[in-house]
Amino acid sequence: MKETMMQFFEWYLPEDQSLWKEVKKEVNALKNNGFTMVWLSPPAYKGQAGQADVGYGVYDMYDLGEFCAKGSIETKYGSKEEYIEAVDAINKEGMISIGDIVLNHRMGSDESETARVQTINDGDRNQKTSDYFDAKVWTKFTFPERDGKYSDFQWDKDDFTGTDYDANTNRNDIIQFEGKEWSENVSHERGNFDYIMGADVDFSVPEVVAELYRWGSWYTKVTGVKGFRLDAIKSIDARFFIGWLKNMKEYGNHPDFAVGEFWTNNTDELVEYLKDSGHCMKLFDVPLHYRLMEASNSNGNYDIRHIFDGTLSDLEPDFACAFSDNHDTQPGQALESWVSEWFKPAAYALILLNRCQYPCVFYGDYYGIPHDNIQPTPYLREMVWIRKNLLSDSIVDFNDDDGQKMCWLAPGEHPVVVILTIADYKEKEVNDLSLAKKVFVDLHDENHKVYMDEEGKGLFSCGGGCASVYILEEDYQKMKQAL
Repeated sequence: MKETMMQFFEWYLPEDQSLWKEVKKEVNALKNNGFTMVWLSPPAYKGQAGQADVGYGVYDMYDLGEFCAKGSIETKYGSKEEYIEAVDAINKEGMISIGDIVLNHRMGSDESETARVQTINDGDRNQKTSDYFDAKVWTKFTFPERDGKYSDFQWDKDDFTGTDYDANTNRNDIIQFEGKEWSENVSHERGNFDYIMGADVDFSVPEVVAELYRWGSWYTKVTGVKGFRLDAIKSIDARFFIGWLKNMKEYGNHPDFAVGEFWTNNTDELVEYLKDSGHCMKLFDVPLHYRLMEASNSNGNYDIRHIFDGTLSDLEPDFACAFSDNHDTQPGQALESWVSEWFKPAAYALILLNRCQYPCVFYGDYYGIPHDNIQPTPYLREMVWIRKNLLSDSIVDFNDDDGQKMCWLAPGEHPVVVILTIADYKEKEVNDLSLAKKVFVDLHDENHKVYMDEEGKGLFSCGGGCASVYILEEDYQKMKQAL
């Protein structure tokens, strides 16, 4: 079965506690379109800003919208019951429900305490920039509203490696606690990228690790999720996930799918993390995302034939999740690197209709982003349907010496031909005896047809800056009826 993931979230959704209800309403349509996984993003648990928190400022992982904490019972996206109902709806449709998991940090603590600390150079986190001094840090998490329900574990400075605010001086610096060291098996960005934000969880503390195991067991049992999207793993020791994910498979819905977000344009770093973590998860193919963005902004000066070369989808295809954009790369966000909209149909043709095994479709591309007047990507729904219903496992390339175009055939009972260009009008003769006398229809124009001759030859074309997808005439009619 061809896997296709939907990331059901974009950054500017309204604060109306409706997302989980929307998921439940859309599940059947997503299944019928061809999706096999739904990534419920962001995390379902309470953030430091309550209903206003987008979801990544983690406060209490046990509060899925159940306790009146941080000014609200519900999260920005709904209640605990609505989240569980959304997960259950996905599971009942035979799809994989994927929970968004942030383990790295905590924010919005309940009490402060005094800690001995040193300041750290933000550009090189291995470099100390002060002697030890006493700081007032917000690192005590007592969760008074929950009052010990589900877990009586309370967090304090001993459970963290550092934080980013000293209330004594009212300064925002990265500060590391006395006796603590950053984790080793993390990204080497800025020397060591263990620290991101807030109170940084110390994965070397046995009690912390035990609590994260307890929480994971509780979460999988209560929610029934079948998989995980793991946030910011470049800052978490790779070895932690080997045991944690193995343990999670024993509980709840026995989730056996996991994909990690390690944000880097360096494929070697991703390959190294896969090795360090025992290939216990997939990783998002960030380098491919940047290739897509670069191609879309190249004004035609990009050799599109080699866009996959050296990406994770190329080097570790069984462990790569390809994507065009996500909530972090959309306009206005921290990692903004938006793939130009004219190129989006080509980008999705590449990740949905070529060799990528775990492509992810972004909510903002599928439904649009009203905040930025961005419309849904043309023919995206059709390409998802084609992937599920027509696409074979084989790809035959028909590239030539023109670096501005790509052309390929997915042969089989329901053949698919794709030709795309990052410049002007292009055409390419496809020659395969299995296509003899078949008639293909262009998704862009049902009146544009290609009639293959007795030897299986036919001339396929696409307009400037376009990706044309051709399917058999009879398959086109089935698709129209289905969508």
